[in-house]
Amino acid sequence: MKFKELIQERYDNLSKSQKKVGQYVIDHPKIVAMSSAQEIGAKIDVSETTVIRFCHSLELSGYAELQKTIRESLLFQQSSLTTYQQSKLVLEQTPHFFEQVMEKDRVTIAETMKQIKEADYEEAIEQLSKAETVYVLGLRSSYTAANWLSYTIGLVRSNVQLLRPETEDVIQTLSQMNSNSVVIVISFHRYLKETIQIARLAHKQDAFIIGITDSSLAPIHAYSHLLFPIYSPNRSTLDATASLFSFMNAVVAGLSVREKESFEKRQQSYQSIASDFLFVEGVE
Repeated sequence: MKFKELIQERYDNLSKSQKKVGQYVIDHPKIVAMSSAQEIGAKIDVSETTVIRFCHSLELSGYAELQKTIRESLLFQQSSLTTYQQSKLVLEQTPHFFEQVMEKDRVTIAETMKQIKEADYEEAIEQLSKAETVYVLGLRSSYTAANWLSYTIGLVRSNVQLLRPETEDVIQTLSQMNSNSVVIVISFHRYLKETIQIARLAHKQDAFIIGITDSSLAPIHAYSHLLFPIYSPNRSTLDATASLFSFMNAVVAGLSVREKESFEKRQQSYQSIASDFLFVEGVE
């Protein structure tokens, strides 16, 4: 049963203070899912004990089970493809369809900007700059983004590796990780177990984990030292693409400025080889 239905069924039998807790849970489920019982009590001026008793009144074992119920309700919604199509059908009848779609992308980028903490961004750049090796992981719908990010970071600095569990021995790669490693994990709804498992194992190796996902409640948050939530209005990975790539571009840009001299040397080296091997000059 969803947490809102659970509260609504028992609401009339709650005490006045417990009703206050119940209303806050309904209005701010994400905050409750990420905060302690004591913190929630302080926000609404009730005791931690009242929050715990509220959970028991819902016939839950405690506050942890309430948080689990909320997370499950928030995370496990309909497929991203379904929501993607539905959102586009709404725009179908409006003029200038492509402009409407691109305007939606602009909004998601703006909302993502609001969600990113600048201190976290600066810390991510610092970690990526000083790491011995940077690994990038993203599977299925997140693979294209991971591939692009590993390639572009590789233009700025050395020792960047795209993790590909389908073609390499991931256990061997994980065994080489340590406290000087940084792993960027891209994980969007629906969240692949394999991605989370690899992140968990990398975390056990003391690697620094940077999570890029669509919610601060996403499973990857449990193993991330830094978590960057990419705004998506309807849980659609496709709709998050514009803001995801915009943020990744900001990461690469920040790293290129931090590693200015290294980037320029790598650029010169790349161009000297590429001009002879990859490209053919046009005839005037």
